[in-house]
Amino acid sequence: METSERPTFESEAGEEIYRYVERHGTAARHRVREVTSLDPEEFQDALERLKSRGYLEDDGGTLEVALDVGSVEAYEADDFEYVVRPAQQSDFEGLVDAIRDVTAEDTYIVAESIAEQLLYEDTVTRHNKVESRVFFVAAVDGEVVGWSHLDLPQLDKLQSTAQLTVGVTSEYQGLGIGTRLMERALDWAEANGYRKVYNSVPTTNDEAVAFLEARGWDTEGIRKDHYSIGDEYVDEVMLAYTF
Repeated sequence: METSERPTFESEAGEEIYRYVERHGTAARHRVREVTSLDPEEFQDALERLKSRGYLEDDGGTLEVALDVGSVEAYEADDFEYVVRPAQQSDFEGLVDAIRDVTAEDTYIVAESIAEQLLYEDTVTRHNKVESRVFFVAAVDGEVVGWSHLDLPQLDKLQSTAQLTVGVTSEYQGLGIGTRLMERALDWAEANGYRKVYNSVPTTNDEAVAFLEARGWDTEGIRKDHYSIGDEYVDEVMLAYTF
């Protein structure tokens, strides 16, 4: 299923199954059947329809939302190798740890809020009638060392724009990983019909602003005194990348 496709359902049973799995990231097949209280035949029929439409995948009895967000790409940096790939539910803890590592070093309020949202919802990917989000991660020996994230509103009037965050843990900064992650997210957004992507950071985060400006992002606005950081009010700079 493409993220540009707003989910529609052929039956209430199908919607109930999808909503449970989407809300939890992954779910055991037998658990979904128990929670939805559907009889086995109705459950089986609704699940097969969801799978045939590309809405859900069944991996040995574990159900998850089936979103087409690309493949695994391998790279080399200095004396190690890393991959950039779509995030999975199994990356949850590593993803939260990576975001917290970055936001502990630099002031990146939007990324901080993403980490809190992940913890509140307890799921990596979302795709429903209201919102979608996808993550790409950079991993070294299976450990998440960076991320890029796209928040994709499903409202018709907002469907051509997206919000991006990107970051790399302190140990792996300066090696080009952040650029790879950002390019992966931008390539995906462009291929899926988005015309503009936004990123917002405090004006005091000079490294983030310079990183984005050097890669073709333009400042579109300043929100005065938007953040309260310590005892000071700090402006927010809103940057955009236009395809």
